[in-house]
Amino acid sequence: MHLILTGATGMVGTTVLDAMLKTTDISKISILSRRPVQLAEDAKDPRVNVIIHKDFSSYSPEVLSQLQDADGCVWALGISQTQVNKEDYITITKTYPLAFASAFQPALRATNKPFNFVYVSGQGATFQPGLFTPIFGKTKGETELALADVRKKNPLFRASTVRPGFIDWLDQDKSITKYMPPLGLARTGLGHALHPVFKFGMRGNWSPTEPLGGFLTGLAMGKWNEGLKTLKGDEGQVLEGGFPVVENNFFRRAMGLPR
Repeated sequence: MHLILTGATGMVGTTVLDAMLKTTDISKISILSRRPVQLAEDAKDPRVNVIIHKDFSSYSPEVLSQLQDADGCVWALGISQTQVNKEDYITITKTYPLAFASAFQPALRATNKPFNFVYVSGQGATFQPGLFTPIFGKTKGETELALADVRKKNPLFRASTVRPGFIDWLDQDKSITKYMPPLGLARTGLGHALHPVFKFGMRGNWSPTEPLGGFLTGLAMGKWNEGLKTLKGDEGQVLEGGFPVVENNFFRRAMGLPR
């Protein structure tokens, strides 16, 4: 099985890469990244191919030729809305994944096999933004709807979205957290303060990175495709065309985490 990963140097992407490296059923891992990926280099795993890709809004034939036989993708590329301006946030969050979805369509027609595309969204994403909805919630929701439309037009492009809650890295193996990006003193301190609050008091909103990486990898492999067809209630919903919106509670149940 050949999987694609973006955002491999970020917090979520790092733990997804770790999960992919530990999964023996994966025969090839193609990483699209603007810069070298230290975890991939240190792993020295022959299955990994890091493709240095500077512009995520376009894909050359050379890049696509390295991806065309892929079975799935975890789209973990993202950034906090506090770190960039509005225009850049929309470009990274919405334009980039939709550009990939469009560019990959010829490959799907050539192989005529299903492709599991997993978009990492987040709690707070909404299809009905209000006056005070942050740009994060509005843009993520718009991207989800656009990906649902792509899936509706081409059912081979099995797009889904996952909405993690508080992403908590503190229980992750320290040999992996060293590859995660530095958060700064303020965000690190806040993470330590909130860790027990979410882990023990607000479990439904808690998304520990290690099981999250395994879950996202499993989704890209098609592991939970049947379960996604009947999402409802606090575990998610299925939009017209079969697009699953996976809430944090489904992730927690699938990975055996207490609710």
